[in-house]
Amino acid sequence: MARLIAWRIFQGVVTLFAISVIIFLLTLALPGDAATAVLGQSATPATVAAYRHDVGLDLPPLTRYLSWLWNVLVHFDFGKSYTNQRVIVDDLWPRFKNTMWLASFATLLSVPLAIVTGVTCAITEGRLSDRAANIGALIAISMPEFFVGGVLILLFTGKGMWFPPTASNVTADMGFWARVFATFLPAVAMTCLVCAHMMRMTRNSVLSIMSTPYIEMAFLKGVKRSRVVARHALPNAASPIISVVALNIAYLVVGVVLVEKVFTYPGVGQYMIDAVSKRDIPVILACGLLFAAIFIILNTIADVLAIILNPRLRHPR
Repeated sequence: MARLIAWRIFQGVVTLFAISVIIFLLTLALPGDAATAVLGQSATPATVAAYRHDVGLDLPPLTRYLSWLWNVLVHFDFGKSYTNQRVIVDDLWPRFKNTMWLASFATLLSVPLAIVTGVTCAITEGRLSDRAANIGALIAISMPEFFVGGVLILLFTGKGMWFPPTASNVTADMGFWARVFATFLPAVAMTCLVCAHMMRMTRNSVLSIMSTPYIEMAFLKGVKRSRVVARHALPNAASPIISVVALNIAYLVVGVVLVEKVFTYPGVGQYMIDAVSKRDIPVILACGLLFAAIFIILNTIADVLAIILNPRLRHPR
C-alpha cells in the first residue's frame, strides 16, 4: 500500500509541474503584455521598452519560466506583480484565506445535506420524495453557479431584504457571524451545484450495493430496508462516495472564480481574473499553481482513503 500511495504522490507532483508549463504557455498566447496593459496605448515605445526591461519581460520566455520555477521550488517565492511591484505572496495569502473560508462554508452546507438526502433517496427508492429529490437535483445541476448567484442577488438583496448584494466588504478583522452573513449567498450558490452532484452519486452508489447477494440475504432475513442501508450498504459504498465528495470539495475551491466575480468577493479567483486582464503573468502562474495544487492534493487524499477502505485496490489484477 505504501508503494501505491508513494506512486500517487509522485503522479501528483509530475501533474503539478505539467500544469505550470501549460499555464505559462497559455499566458504567452495572450495578446499584449503587462507593459501595454499598465501604460496604455498612449505610451511611447521607449517607455514601454523601459518598463519591459524593469520587470524582465524582455528576457526569453524559457529563461523567465526557469527563473520563476527555481524561485518557487527553492525559496517558495512567487515573485512580484508586474503591475504594482508588490510581493505576490503578501497579496495572495489573505485572498487565499478568504477563498478557503467560502469553500469551507459551502462544504459544511453541501456535504451533510447531500449524503443525508442521497441515503434517504436510496431508502425511499421509487417513492414521491425520491422522485422529487432527483428532479430537484437535475434542475440544480443544469444551472451554472454564476446564474444561481445572479438569481439569489435578485431575490434576496436590495432594499428591505436581508442580505447584501455583494461580499466585497469581507475583511480579515470581520467577526465570525458577520462573515457568515456576508458570505451566505455565495456559499449557497456554490452549494446548489455540488450538493446535487454528490446526492445523486451517493444514491446511486448505495443502490448499486443494494443489488448484491449479501444485501438480498439480509432482506430475506426480514431486516428493515433502512437498517440494511445504514448498517450494510452505506459502509461498502463509502469508497466511491469519498472520491466524489473529495472531487466536489476540490471543485468548491478551484471553481470559485465565477462566484467570486459575481459577488465581487475578495478571493483568489477575483485576484486571478484581475491579473489576466492586466497580463500579470507571475500572479496568473501563482493563482493557477495554487488552484492546481489544491485540486491534486484533495484527489490524492481521496485515492489514498479509497485504497485504505477498499482492500481490492491494494491488489490489482
